[in-house]
Amino acid sequence: MERSSQFKPTPVIEELLNISTNDTNSNYTSKTVEKEADLAFQASVAIILALLTFATTLSNAFVIATIYQSRKLHTPANLLIASLAVTDMLVSILVMPISALYTVSQTWTLGQVMCDIWLSSDITCCTASILHLCVIALDRYWAITDAVEYAKKRTSARAAGMIATAWVISISISLPPFFWRQVKAEEEVTSCTVNSDHIFYTIYSTFGAFYIPTLLLIALYGRIYVEARKRILKQSPKKTGKRLTSAHLITNSPGSVASTTSLNYGTNETSSCDTISSANANQVKVTVSDALLEKKRISAARERKATKTLGIILGAYIICWLPFFIYTLIIGICTTCGFHPELFDVFTWLGYLNSLINPIIYTMSNEDFKKAFHKLIRFKCCRG
Repeated sequence: MERSSQFKPTPVIEELLNISTNDTNSNYTSKTVEKEADLAFQASVAIILALLTFATTLSNAFVIATIYQSRKLHTPANLLIASLAVTDMLVSILVMPISALYTVSQTWTLGQVMCDIWLSSDITCCTASILHLCVIALDRYWAITDAVEYAKKRTSARAAGMIATAWVISISISLPPFFWRQVKAEEEVTSCTVNSDHIFYTIYSTFGAFYIPTLLLIALYGRIYVEARKRILKQSPKKTGKRLTSAHLITNSPGSVASTTSLNYGTNETSSCDTISSANANQVKVTVSDALLEKKRISAARERKATKTLGIILGAYIICWLPFFIYTLIIGICTTCGFHPELFDVFTWLGYLNSLINPIIYTMSNEDFKKAFHKLIRFKCCRG
């Protein structure tokens, strides 16, 4: 008992022990708060990415269903749009869910084989989506600049050939990494990215998947815009002309039967009986509705809307994909530049967002798509 009493802590030691205990508790509390904050952030990111993935799948599925249900939309041009929707839906099914898991967890847990499949699907589908935009632009360019001749060549078989070409180019861009990717079996794979050490592949893939298609898109849409402006200027009437003209109506003439103009019989205010009795040689005052002028106005309005739509399509595409490909090219060329995973994830998902924007722009700017889409919605609701 006396020995134990000699080791009784003094007040100073007790105070130091209390401080140490409080520091430990505060450190534990701060770590707990940080962990909860990280979990909340990860949950928020997961929900946002899941919603983007679901919305992309749903919007593209509706485009495919709309084209399939409406016979009026079974044209070569809409076949290209349907193929674009299929490609974007593959992005939302094969690429975006796994990318969301990888973005949230910040570590790869699915193994090397799944990593290879996912990377090849990512490069192939995203490149095919971009090349489909080029195919659609090329189709519209030929339809505007060489309307008569291209109308004879614009077949479903030609559209299928253009789609196949886009997929062949996309696959040729995604295959090369398989030839130099060598990972030992015992190594644990914690990250899944394209090897940026091969600078020639980085240049080949970025230029083939983005820079060359973008230059082509700008050139094509520039020419389409110029042609559309020419048509608008040609169709804009300089003089409105007279609405009222006087004419003689020949009785029993075919033109009198087919005329859609409103006729006011008689030059003086007479009764209907007098008008009928003088039907052999009556003058008529014809109110002419300039149908041709009205058609030109409608056509000019459509050309303006189409030109505006082209600007939206090109602007959305560049905004979505340009940051990703600039960053990818810089990382591949600049050996001293640091890689920031968070920034790369933001640019990657901005590119995926283009697969959600495409069906919205291409369908909402087309009146036939709108009508068919509303008809499909009503049909589904009635069946439900």
